[in-house]
Amino acid sequence: MTNSSESSAASDPASRSPADPRGPLDDRFAEAPISRLVGFQVQPPEPAAGDVGKAAGHAVVLLECSRHHHNPMGRVHGGLIAALADSAMGIAFGRCLLPGEDFSTIDMQISFIRPMKTGLLRAEARVIERGLRIGFVRCQITNTCGKRVAVASCTCTLTGQSH
Repeated sequence: MTNSSESSAASDPASRSPADPRGPLDDRFAEAPISRLVGFQVQPPEPAAGDVGKAAGHAVVLLECSRHHHNPMGRVHGGLIAALADSAMGIAFGRCLLPGEDFSTIDMQISFIRPMKTGLLRAEARVIERGLRIGFVRCQITNTCGKRVAVASCTCTLTGQSH
């Protein structure tokens, strides 16, 4: 049996540590197994104005690219860049979910602007709109010099207890 302070701390999403497999609730998407497998480096959430500890539908995910990420033409594989965008957008949207909510991506679009060979890719995603059932997210992927490599967007549908 736990005392009430231990019980409330365990159920308080903001009190969960990053090592806790449950989250913190608003950042549980940052610890996806695919991120560890591929080597994505998820940056900590930025505090939202007036809501300390909560991210404002924003995410930054980094990937250090080398030759083992190449396609047959000697460039970073487009599918990997798309996975980076998908992860950043999913984390950004996940950071604005309410308790009991989950989501699924129902549409994703990506445009490749310039090729990438090696170096750091930075995907920055922001939630553009979060409605009761649908959300929209945009992502910009840049290289080490800050030049755009790709832009992406997605549509998410909310699922969970309240839907």
